[in-house]
Amino acid sequence: MHIRDLPHSDPGVPDVRTGGRFLLWLYRQQLGGQTKALLWGLVHTGAVASFPLPVGIAVQAVVDRDGGQLVLSGGLMVLLGVLVSLGDVMLHRSAVTNWITSVARVQQLLARKTTELGAAMTRRVAAGEIVAVSTGDLEKIGWLVEAVSRFGAAALTSVGVCVALVVYQPALGIVVALGVPVLALAVLPLLPAATRRADAQREMAGKATELASDTVAGLRVLRGIGGEDLFLGRYRSASQEVRRAAVRSARMWSLISAVQVVLPGLLLIAVVWYGVRLVLDGRIAIGELVTVYSAVAFLLYPLRHFEEIAMAYSFSRPSAKRAARVLALTRPAAGRTTAHGTPDGDLHDPVSGLTVTAGRLTAVVCGDPDAAGRLAERLGGHPPEPDEDAESLPSVLLGGTPLDDLSRDAARSAVLVQDKDPVLLSGTLGELLDVPASGLVGTAEALAAAQCGDVLTALAQASVDDSGDPMRTRITERGRSLSGGQRQRLALARSLVTDPAVLVLDEPTSAVDSHTEARIAAGLREIRTGRTTVVLTSSPLLLDRADDVVFLPSGTVAARSTHRELLRTDPAYRAVVTRETDDGPAHPAPATPEQPPAQRDRLDQIEETA
Repeated sequence: MHIRDLPHSDPGVPDVRTGGRFLLWLYRQQLGGQTKALLWGLVHTGAVASFPLPVGIAVQAVVDRDGGQLVLSGGLMVLLGVLVSLGDVMLHRSAVTNWITSVARVQQLLARKTTELGAAMTRRVAAGEIVAVSTGDLEKIGWLVEAVSRFGAAALTSVGVCVALVVYQPALGIVVALGVPVLALAVLPLLPAATRRADAQREMAGKATELASDTVAGLRVLRGIGGEDLFLGRYRSASQEVRRAAVRSARMWSLISAVQVVLPGLLLIAVVWYGVRLVLDGRIAIGELVTVYSAVAFLLYPLRHFEEIAMAYSFSRPSAKRAARVLALTRPAAGRTTAHGTPDGDLHDPVSGLTVTAGRLTAVVCGDPDAAGRLAERLGGHPPEPDEDAESLPSVLLGGTPLDDLSRDAARSAVLVQDKDPVLLSGTLGELLDVPASGLVGTAEALAAAQCGDVLTALAQASVDDSGDPMRTRITERGRSLSGGQRQRLALARSLVTDPAVLVLDEPTSAVDSHTEARIAAGLREIRTGRTTVVLTSSPLLLDRADDVVFLPSGTVAARSTHRELLRTDPAYRAVVTRETDDGPAHPAPATPEQPPAQRDRLDQIEETA
C-alpha cells in the first residue's frame, strides 16, 4: 500500500469486540507493509549490530601490525555504513507509510460510521469523545502500528547478537545472553502502574475536550446569560487536572527510562570487568574483548525500542478501546428486504402510535423537546437512545415496510430528517445545496420557499470575488458567519432541494421571527404539496398550515385534529401551544356566552394569530 493509493477503496469491517482485537485487526490489514518495514529494519539494525566485528578486527590488526586485516576491516565498515544508511531511510519510509495508511483506514471507518448513524451519533456518544477519537487517539494508534515493525527488527537482531556472542566468545557471550532478557523484562512490574496513570490522563483529557467542545458550541448562549466566566473556570480546573495527571504519568515513564539506562550500564560494567580479567589471564585477545564490548553497547540501542513499544501500547490501548466503542455503534437496519425501489405509503411509529398520512403535511406537538428529538430519530430509522431497550422497540413502518428491513441507502432516500440544530459545512452556497436530489425541486424554488432572499443579498454583498453571485460566496464552518435564523433557512432550503419521499423537520423555524415564519409556513405547504411532510413544532403559525395536527403530551398520541379544533377542545394542547403555565388562566372549551369577555377575547386573538 502506497500513500498515493489513499483513500482505501474499502477500509474493511473492523473487529471491535475489544480494543486489543481492534489493534490486531488493524495490524493484519497491512501485513505487506509491516513485513516490508520489518525486513528493512533487519537490514538497518543488522548492519549496526555487525559493526563490532570490523572494529574488533581493526583493533587486533593494529596490535598485530597486520595491514591486510586493517584494510579488510575498513572495507567492511564502508559496506556496513551504506547498509545502515539505506536501511534507516527505507525503514523510516515504510514505518511512516504504515502509520499514515492505518490512520487513514480508521478515519474512513469513523467517517463511514458517522454517515451510517447521522445526527443520532452525538446522542449516543459524547461529542468530546468523538473529537478525542478522531484526533489524539488516531495518533496513538498510528504510533503503535508504526513502532511494531521497528520493535520486531530490534528484538530479532538482539536475539541474533546474543547467539553470535555465545558462539564467538562463550565465556562472555553466556553472561550477555543471560543478562539481556533480564534487562528487557525488568520494566514489566512498572508497566501496570504506568498504564493506569496513562489511562487516567487520557480519560481526563477526553473530559476536558468534551467540556471545551460543549462550551464552544454554546458560546453564543453563554454570552447571552453571562456564563462565560463560569465555564472558563470549569475548563481551567479540568485543564489543571489533566496537567497534574500528565505529570504523574511522566514521572512513571521517566522511572522506566531510568531503569532502562541503569541496568544496561551495570551489565556493560560487568562485561568489561569480566572481559579484562579474561584478557589478563590470556584466555581472550584484546580485539575479542573490544568486539564483545561493542556488541553489548549496541544492545543498549534495541532496548530503547522495548521501552518505546511498551509506552506505545500503554497509550494506544485506551485509544483503541475508545475507537472500538465508537465503531461498535450500529443501526438496527441490516437490509433484510430484497425489494427494489423506495416504499411508499403512510408512515407509522408503533411506539407512539403516530400515523402520518401519505401526501399530507402533518404537524406533531410534543410536550418535551427531547421527546420530539427522539421521535424524529425513530421516524428516520435511527437507533434508540442507549437507555432504551433496542431489542423491544418495534421499527417505524413506511407503507407497511419496517425501516429496519431496508438498507441504509434505501432508508435515507425514503426518509430525510432535519434536526433542530442542522450543520452547515464550510464551502460555497452552491456546494451546500449540491446534494442528492430528485430533480423536481429547483434551487431557486427551494430558497424562495425557505424565505432566503435576505440571506442571498447578504451573501452577495460578502462575495470575495466581486461577482455578486451568492452561490459563489463561501460559508464558514458550521455557518458561524450567519445568524441562527439564516442557518435554519439555508438548512431548510437544502432539505427542500433533496425532495425526499418523507421529510421530517424538527423545529425548523425556532430561530426566525413570526413574519418570516408565516411566509415559510406558506412556502413549505406549497412546495411539499402531495409529498409526505412531518413538522415537529409548537408554533401556531406552522400548526395552522398543517393538514393534520397530532398531540403527543407524554410520548403517545393523545389527540388528532386540526390546529383550530384542538385549540377549542383540548386544554392540554392549548396550554402547550400558547405557553400557558399552571398559574396562568385556564380556558374551558368551547367558548360559550357565559364566559367572561376577557377569556372570549383572548381565545379570539389566538385564533386570529393562527
